[in-house]
Amino acid sequence: METKAGDPGAFAHFDLGRVPSPAFVVDEAAVRRNLAILADIRERSGAKVLLALKAFSMWSLAPLIDEYLDGYCASGLWEARLAKEHFRGPISTYSPAYKADDLAELSQILEHITFNNPSQIERWKSDSNQDIALDSLEIGLRINPQIPLGETEKYDPSQPHSRLGFPISQLKPEHFQHLSGIHFHNLCEQGFDALQSTWEKVEPFIAPHFASLKWINLGGGHHITRDDYDREALVGFLKDLKARSGCDIYLEPGEAVALDAGILVGEILDVFDNGMPVAITDISATCHIPDVIEAPYRPAMLGERSDGTAVRLGGPSCLAGDIIGDYILPVEPHVGQRIAFLDQAHYSMVKTNTFNGVPLPSIWLWNSENDELKCVKNFDWSTFRDRLS
Repeated sequence: METKAGDPGAFAHFDLGRVPSPAFVVDEAAVRRNLAILADIRERSGAKVLLALKAFSMWSLAPLIDEYLDGYCASGLWEARLAKEHFRGPISTYSPAYKADDLAELSQILEHITFNNPSQIERWKSDSNQDIALDSLEIGLRINPQIPLGETEKYDPSQPHSRLGFPISQLKPEHFQHLSGIHFHNLCEQGFDALQSTWEKVEPFIAPHFASLKWINLGGGHHITRDDYDREALVGFLKDLKARSGCDIYLEPGEAVALDAGILVGEILDVFDNGMPVAITDISATCHIPDVIEAPYRPAMLGERSDGTAVRLGGPSCLAGDIIGDYILPVEPHVGQRIAFLDQAHYSMVKTNTFNGVPLPSIWLWNSENDELKCVKNFDWSTFRDRLS
């Protein structure tokens, strides 16, 4: 996958030596700018905008996010708990499947719950467990649009034999019996054209049931805060859909909230030659930026030059594939050199792990407008110890 990171913005002038290494640094001012764009879309279109916690769940910014958005969407019980404890506003949840104990607690937290197929709805509504209070919730069904538009198949919800959502080709009128809403999520860091193509595929299956539905959730993956996103087309589309359907329309952006709002700072620990310069950093692809391996993709580097000798950057773990990529560094590589990767506020922070006992990056909040910098989370070795037995 090609990174969608844009201009480094204020980070072009940030002194990487101000924080320990490794560290995530999130620019509060950049997050606010993204939120303001989303709030403008919301106000002009009449749609509701929820933060997808799976992409960005930095609850130290909850008061800021609460100012701009309508609520939060969770991918399961623990994210829903986080939203309930630290954020304000309604909470919705979608998961491919639910455990009974989780569902019992979720039914006390949520306003909307979305199931992966109609049989799940029937099973849980008929369950005799008195702790599962689905009658108090608005129930949604995730559908699979069956129109693959993603750059990488394994990241595409419409990939063949997808586990995400009920295939629209199998929808029947009786499947709408218990529904308050329809949900689909078919995008991954994409523009308005992908949403429009998805809706054109979906609408014939949904339009006959507009009158019985309260809401339509268009999911996430919308890169609304990217400079080249056609926001005017989005506003027009959302207003038209709301008017024609009579439904509330929801968006669930995640990365759009934190796009280009954070960096991951690291340090070079060693440099040697093995047919090309190789540098070991205290940033691990497998531990700190796992999408580098899973997607895969090459994160943009702050200050990377366009010509010169490329250096292979790798992490400190024992995994042979712990390779971030080949880069032409801002200066010749040397031990103690600070580097930073752009656009790391979303997904990277929520996916970190401690494989090999590699330490987790600390988390810092910076305000590029007043230069205030503070540590909001520091991890010691007990983080590694306490997840084991």
